[in-house]
Amino acid sequence: MVHAAAGGVGQLLTQMIKARGGRVIGLVSREEKASLAKEAGADHILVHSGGGFEERVRKLTGGQGADVVYDGGGAGTFRSSQLALRTHGVHAYYGPFMGVPTLRPTDLPNSILLTYPVVHHHVATREALLRRTGEVFELILAGRLVPRVTGRYPLADAARAHADLESRRTTGKLLLLP
Repeated sequence: MVHAAAGGVGQLLTQMIKARGGRVIGLVSREEKASLAKEAGADHILVHSGGGFEERVRKLTGGQGADVVYDGGGAGTFRSSQLALRTHGVHAYYGPFMGVPTLRPTDLPNSILLTYPVVHHHVATREALLRRTGEVFELILAGRLVPRVTGRYPLADAARAHADLESRRTTGKLLLLP
């Protein structure tokens, strides 16, 4: 399951999962964003803002729950993301920009695994950087990963770009230009 599947990270995650043979349930905040998530390759689209989507995910997975939830939704989706997972599923939480949840280890359901993926933990050496960027560029060259730039902002308008992201008015990647 991919949160904000019509956003810049969500579209790329969806495409990368599909390139590796996975199935994607994409979550979008508004109906008008559903077509972008579908175009990126999502197999199923859920339109929902905030939590409360876990039963729909379980229904789409035959009652098992998702293998992985990529959650950039912040505190408002944190618990539902965990409840949408299968036993031993992985909650990849990268959403502290939209609020930090409180957590007690005993709150984790189904023996799930919780991770906060940070780039420098996964790309710690130059060799790792070259290998991982090489994989990404191979996908781009093969046409299996298509970054969509949908907004360009002068660097002086960085605050506006961030406000637009936080308000969920954007889709795709945004560029800050000097």
